[in-house]
Amino acid sequence: MKRLFFILFCLITIVSTSCKKSSEELPVPEYIIFGHFYGLCRGEKCIEIFRLEKDKLFEDTNDKYPNSINFYVGNYVQLTQQKFTDTKDLFNSFPVDLLSETNNVIGQPDAGDWGGLYVECIFNGVRKFWIIDQMKSNVPTKYHNFIDKMNEKIKQLQ
Repeated sequence: MKRLFFILFCLITIVSTSCKKSSEELPVPEYIIFGHFYGLCRGEKCIEIFRLEKDKLFEDTNDKYPNSINFYVGNYVQLTQQKFTDTKDLFNSFPVDLLSETNNVIGQPDAGDWGGLYVECIFNGVRKFWIIDQMKSNVPTKYHNFIDKMNEKIKQLQ
C-alpha cells in the first residue's frame, strides 16, 4: 500500500509540475525595421520602411529599394505616439525561427511584381536582415502570420 501511495504521489507531482506555464517570456528584438517594396510601381507608397523601437516608431524618408546584400540605410523621422501604440504588438509577432534562417532571402521577393518585405532586427546583440517574398506560397508557413501582421501594420500606417 505504501508503494502504491508513493507511486501515485510521484505521478501527481510530475503531472502538476509539467503542466505549469513558464513564467519566462520570449525575448524580443531591440528594434524591428520592417516594410514593403514593389519594383514596378509609382508613387510614394511603393516603398514603405518603418523602424519600431521599444517606445517609438519612425518612418523612413529615403524610400530606397532594399537589396539582399546590405542592410537598409534609412533616414527616419519619428511618428506619433498613437501610431507607435497601434504598431508595437508587432514585437510579439516576430517569429524567432527567422533568426536561424541560413539565407537572408526567403522565397522570390518581387519576382513577379508582387512585392517583397524587408525585415531587420538586433536580437541579443546580433544584427540581421531578411528580404521576404509577399507571395506566401513561396514562404514557409511558419512565417505567414508575421507577413500578414507586417502588411496589416504597413497598411494602417499609410
